[in-house]
Amino acid sequence: MACRFTALIACALLVGGASSAFAQAAKPGAAEKPGAPANPAPAATTDATTDLAYGAYQRGQFVTALDLAAKRAKANNDPVAMVLVAALYAQGYGVREDTAKARDWYRAAAARGSADALFALGVMKLKGQGEAADRPGAASLFQQAVDKGNAAAAYNLALLYLEGQAVPREPATAARLFRIAADQDQPDALYALATLYRDGTGVPKDLGECARLLQRAMLLDHVVATVEYAIMVFNGTGVPKDEAAAALLFRKAALAGNAIAQNRLARILSAGRGLPQDKVAAASWHLAAKGQGLKDDMLDKMLAALTPEDRAKAEAKLRLWTGQGAS
Repeated sequence: MACRFTALIACALLVGGASSAFAQAAKPGAAEKPGAPANPAPAATTDATTDLAYGAYQRGQFVTALDLAAKRAKANNDPVAMVLVAALYAQGYGVREDTAKARDWYRAAAARGSADALFALGVMKLKGQGEAADRPGAASLFQQAVDKGNAAAAYNLALLYLEGQAVPREPATAARLFRIAADQDQPDALYALATLYRDGTGVPKDLGECARLLQRAMLLDHVVATVEYAIMVFNGTGVPKDEAAAALLFRKAALAGNAIAQNRLARILSAGRGLPQDKVAAASWHLAAKGQGLKDDMLDKMLAALTPEDRAKAEAKLRLWTGQGAS
């Protein structure tokens, strides 16, 4: 059974125009440490040795994981183990970071048919990691990985087609690729595809399908999708109107730190729509959102009208919910 290691690989996230940002895991250092890393990989199922290597990885025993995976890779030409070795070198887990060695291991795994390795090599080309940045080359590698069913590659290649970077700008192709990843429950792909259906970009405009995709992403804890789905539910757009259900969704996203959700929840509590009116709690969430730079004159007026006692209660709630102080 093929094993997915994309949680180990830094995914390319294209942000507007020609700019790019990349999610990168913090490096815990070469020493073995207890506890799982920030982006744990799924357990492998192809071989007992690989299982042991992944068990060590998930426990933060990176040196042991590297040793077991390297032995398996060399003894059996196992691409699954090769990808694990490559990722450890790429991120500097259990060993000094070595981009060249990581690329060599990824190439060996790719030669043996690993979609995850093809995706990783594409990310390295896109980032210019250890080589000159090469967007067309990255797109080619992503496509090869997509052909093998890799969801992360489909998502990233879709972004390239959406922005017209290294490939023609083809929203319909982007939508098709997002669908491949969304069908594998890739949360960012679900959200991206939902926005295409919302705007009618590359697909017919369909608010019902937009809401369905946002709901699925929300169930997978995609915070921005949760906020946008909550807005649709609150307004009855593409779904039955339900202010109480929307309020709970806003609260979920607010607790996750989303400023828009905090602001919407503050307005809901201030007006008593979907939840009982509670101006102290409304003030707390307004302060949380304001602390992140989201201003709201209406809520500022509500805050100013509170008694000093209620203002103090609001600030205490803010500290309890978010750990933030008031400004």
